[in-house]
This record gives sequence, structure tokens and C-alpha cells, in this order.
Amino acid sequence: MSMTCVPSVVDNWILTAQCPSQLGTVDVVTRYLREHNCYVTEHQSFDDQASQQFFIRVEFRPLGGELDISRFEEDFAPRAREFGMSFELTPPERLTPVVIMVSRADHCLNDLLYRYRTGQLPITIKAVISNHPDLAPLAEWHGLEYHHLPITTETKPEQEAAVWRVIEQSGAELVVLARYMQVLSSEMCERLSGRAINIHHSLLPGFKGAKPYHQAFEKGVKLVGATAHYINDDLDEGPIISQGVEPVSHADSPEDLVARGRDIECLTLARAVSLHVQRRVFLNGKRTVVFQR
Repeated sequence: MSMTCVPSVVDNWILTAQCPSQLGTVDVVTRYLREHNCYVTEHQSFDDQASQQFFIRVEFRPLGGELDISRFEEDFAPRAREFGMSFELTPPERLTPVVIMVSRADHCLNDLLYRYRTGQLPITIKAVISNHPDLAPLAEWHGLEYHHLPITTETKPEQEAAVWRVIEQSGAELVVLARYMQVLSSEMCERLSGRAINIHHSLLPGFKGAKPYHQAFEKGVKLVGATAHYINDDLDEGPIISQGVEPVSHADSPEDLVARGRDIECLTLARAVSLHVQRRVFLNGKRTVVFQR
């Protein structure tokens, strides 16, 4: 079945930039926009004293005509170079191409597909990759390519090579690990640095392994939650984008904790994806700078 998805889009241009902390960083951006008749509709900036790095995100719309992206980038580049500033310009209605990776749990995938189908995320999903065949009908119902790529310890290099081919051929700029229950190799983590988001429960490191919510129940936890982060070579310890938490009590069964955990995982992952594709997240060493809406 082919689905018609109408993703939500940002009506304004987005300019994001970062550079070493110094005098005039805000001015070089806002002055340029004013001189080129661009009206700023949203502006957020942050100067991190610890890393001595400056970050800025500006939404704007040109007044009295269309914006020539090549001309804009060419004209702004000399001013940016004076500050050692890297920048990116994102046009309105830009849909980020995404590949989703899953295993057998369907809650995060189903939630992302719903938000995609109803236009809540400015993305275009290019493919779904899984090491199991279970969720093929869900992807196919949405008219999406489903790549079943099983994996064993012996076949891991070949499987990851196949995964990478799908990512490259699809043109995906973001990979979402929506409960993909495999550890990516160091090489794959390096390839996907800054462009792959993972989700896991926030009971770590206390309750590792199988049935973490049941372990948490036995210990009488009072909070459950989830963490969405960029992947890196340290398992579940990449730069954090978004976290969610919810109180629980002695009256909640292990099954209640699992259900609440799934809900929080869905919401937290969707929030992280939304922040990323709206260019609201900046990598800052092992941490992130996140400009919330």
C-alpha cells in the first residue's frame, strides 16, 4: 500500500553557525541578515564558557523577493571566515531524508511512522532496516522499503556493509535506531557520527541486560525514563539530545513499568528527531547544545 505523507515544514529559512567565543559573533550574523533585508523571526544563541565555543540558530524570512542560497552562502562566507565560523543554511520546506533501523519491538517505529504520516515531522523516510522480518508489514503498509538484513557474530561485517549501502544509496542524512537491538561496530559508529540517534531506557547503568523494568520493579524504583542520544563507540553513552522521565509507585506492576517505559521512549525519540531535523542540536565535544522550541 502506498501512503501519501504530508510532512510539516518550517516556513522560514534557518541559519545555524558555531565558532570560537569572541566579540561580535551575534552581530556578524544579525547585521548580515539586516543588510540583506531578512527579517529575523526566531533567534537563539549560547556561549559555552567551558569549551569557549559560541553557537547560534536564527530563523528568518527574506523581504521582497526570493533568496538565492548560493549567493547568500558566497557572500556570508568571508564574514564567517573572520570568526573561524562554520555555518549551514537550510531552506524552507526542507525534508531531511531518514533511514530507520529496528529489531522486533515496534513501538518506536510505529510512533515515528504515525508522526511522519500525519505530518508532524519534517522528514522523508527512505527505508526501514531490520535484522528480523517481523515489522515488514508495518513498513510496507506505509509504502516504505524494508530491508531484512539478519546478523550473527560471524556475519556482522557483511551485514553492516549492506546497511551502509542502503544508507548511502538512499541519500539518508539521519539514521534513527528505533530500538535496534544490535551493537554497532566502531567503524559504523565513526561513519555515522553526529547523524545517528539511538533510544534506550534511562534505568542504566543499574539495570543492564534482559528485562530491565522487571529488575527495576524488584528494586522498587520510583522513576522510569528514556534517553535519546547520538551514537558513539561508548555503548549508550553518546551525546544526549533529549530525556524523559515519569514517576511510578509501589502500585505499578512490572508490566505497568514496561508500558510506561515504551510511551516515554516513543515521545523522547520523536522529540530528539524533531530537534535534530530542525537544526536545533549542536555537538559540543561529548555534550550537546540544544535550542528548544
